[in-house]
Amino acid sequence: MVSTPAPAQPRRQYATHDVTNQPPALTPYDASEDTALLEGLRREGAGWAEADVRRLGLRAGSAEAQEWAEQANAHAPVLRTHDRYGNRVDEVDFHPSWHHLMRTAVAEGLAATPWAEDRPGAHVARTAGGLVWGHTDAGHGCPTSMTYAAVPALRAQPELAKIYEPLLTSREYEPGLRVPTEKRGLLAGMGMTEKQGGSDVRTNTTTAWPTAEPGVYQLRGHKWFTSAPMCDVFLVLAQASPLRDKGGLSCFLVPRILPDGSRNTFRIQRLKDKLGNRSNASSEPEFDGTVGWLVGPEGRGVKTIIEMVNCTRLDCVMMSATLMRKTLVEAGHHVRHRSAFGARLVDQPLMRNVLADLALESEAATTLTLRLAGAADRAVRGDAGEAAFRRIATAVGKYWVTKRGPAFTAEALECLGGNGYVEESGMPRHYREAPLLSIWEGSGNVNALDVLRALRREPGTAQALFDELALARGADERLDTAVVRLEGLLATGSESGARRLVELMALTLQASLLVRHAPPAVADAFCATRLGGDWGHAFGTLPDAADLDAVLERALPGGD
Repeated sequence: MVSTPAPAQPRRQYATHDVTNQPPALTPYDASEDTALLEGLRREGAGWAEADVRRLGLRAGSAEAQEWAEQANAHAPVLRTHDRYGNRVDEVDFHPSWHHLMRTAVAEGLAATPWAEDRPGAHVARTAGGLVWGHTDAGHGCPTSMTYAAVPALRAQPELAKIYEPLLTSREYEPGLRVPTEKRGLLAGMGMTEKQGGSDVRTNTTTAWPTAEPGVYQLRGHKWFTSAPMCDVFLVLAQASPLRDKGGLSCFLVPRILPDGSRNTFRIQRLKDKLGNRSNASSEPEFDGTVGWLVGPEGRGVKTIIEMVNCTRLDCVMMSATLMRKTLVEAGHHVRHRSAFGARLVDQPLMRNVLADLALESEAATTLTLRLAGAADRAVRGDAGEAAFRRIATAVGKYWVTKRGPAFTAEALECLGGNGYVEESGMPRHYREAPLLSIWEGSGNVNALDVLRALRREPGTAQALFDELALARGADERLDTAVVRLEGLLATGSESGARRLVELMALTLQASLLVRHAPPAVADAFCATRLGGDWGHAFGTLPDAADLDAVLERALPGGD
């Protein structure tokens, strides 16, 4: 006799696809919810911009803006050298999301707008805006940064500045190649490095020959790394009149479209296939009879363009601090919603140590960034002491904060475990972005040596730095001891020891700012670890005495 099988038990459909123990989407969130940033904004004279910064922070953390960032990086720019008929066009096509990001950044005054605003704190407000809007995409920060930096360099030729500055400082984003003076707003780039020299721009071989028209030259050469080739105008270094006694490395304004509407020769040989910063196009342009207008005297190209470099170096510090904050927010969100071994990650002591250590680094970077922005703001208004401080402290900050970026983003990524290693998390994009800021506008060695150059050639810079450090004298014994050690290094420092010197400068400067402006828990933990030696060799090695709860509550408030 054959038995009838029992009916199968009804099973739950797709049970293996139920998602548990995964965090919800972070977006929407408020990128301006950063106590250190808002306090620095007020302290450095731009408290009047707080409402705008908060509004921009909400927009940066919106699902729409975060999607723009993802799409702009997923769909990299494409070079079109010729049109269908064989005409040379040298245009770069971008995904619509890139234009949404750019339009917002320019409209919010994150390009050159502060130069047109006669208001104390305008440059600080711009930097704070960058610290929050940078939570979207770092790539489009390149053309806005260069546009910001071009204005003070262009002022070396007042006739040109009169024409172009109102357009560079505009809040109108108008893409497309047209006669610059017929547009409502312009973007500027720069062409400095060449394949044989890199940072050693004095070895440039691009030449510039004078024409019959005063101040107008024809350039011939090949640049190696010119980002944002879709900009309207470029500041370019070239050897002027190389067969004459005078001349030498000089600065030129090169428009993509000439005043008569014809295309200037700007042949884009290729776009760089980069590690990160993929939403932004970086190119190798060739000049061949390219028309350029002299900016500043012949032979003074480096001096003319150095102000542009000072501004873009500040933005490198700002962008690194932004990446730190963005990845810290991502890590904090993840560990609040993920459990392992019977407890939420955020409640586990070792994870709290890691997060608190990252929070210290992030606050130190943000606080220094805003102090540098304040110095820049006051320097352009004629404060000589702030100008001297800006000169050395910006190079110090550029070296140190950008150096900390890759290690920081790697640790923040690791907080997400394997999830952080997956492209969908966004963390790999941030990690690939981090090394750029240490390379752009001079790698670590270039900036460390620039600090030495400033100390030797501009003695007032050292005094300005120590005057700043003296404001915290007596507040923390470890800081006082480090300042004495710094004085000794300055007296005996060598070129091979430049990195050690600049590192100590950066740490004492950050510590002095935190001692003066941050809560005791933050300042004490920073001084104990970064200056007092009570620290390991990786993040997450804060001493048991550190007040982790206070540090984390300040850095990542609420959220439970």
